[in-house]
Amino acid sequence: MASVDYPEPVRALIVHLKQLPGIGPKSAERIAVWLLQRGPDVTGPFSDMLARAGSEVIECGTCGFFATEADGCSICDALQRDESSLCVVEQPTDILPLERSGAFRGHYHSLRGRISPLDGVGPEDLRIGELLERLRSGAFTEIIVALSSDVEGEATANYLAEILREFEGVAVSRLAQGMPAGGGLDSADELTLMRALQGRTGLR
Repeated sequence: MASVDYPEPVRALIVHLKQLPGIGPKSAERIAVWLLQRGPDVTGPFSDMLARAGSEVIECGTCGFFATEADGCSICDALQRDESSLCVVEQPTDILPLERSGAFRGHYHSLRGRISPLDGVGPEDLRIGELLERLRSGAFTEIIVALSSDVEGEATANYLAEILREFEGVAVSRLAQGMPAGGGLDSADELTLMRALQGRTGLR
């Protein structure tokens, strides 16, 4: 006797949902069933918004953040930003936490990844050429490298430090690393503690 399964459209939806990051087979099945049980009032607008985002959202050719043809880039087109500072991040999604902190009001540049030889990602696969073009315009006097502190992030930061030597008069720095606010020594790993000690500041 044939086994019972979902109809083909449901199975296809589950397959596509499984491709989303962090969504496993069980979660994909639950999401698919939840959507279908809510009916057209939910699936219709959801489908419309997904299609609209897919057709209208583009990558800003300057900073790499999300933009639209109609409205442009909310970062590059914004007024009253510090035109002398540029913060380099791995992904466009890294921009929002920095922006929401209110601590940085300059411009951004997303590399769209990081150097990872094991994954076949080299410098030529990142938006490093675009970064160099922006720097050669001479508008920036400070570059902040805000990459992750794992092996790939360190390799990418070191590579950038080397190629940015050609820009004399441009200060290059990395984000400080160490103990998180509210964190205790007992919950910190060795690398975090080492960075915290190296980046210690005076109290008087």
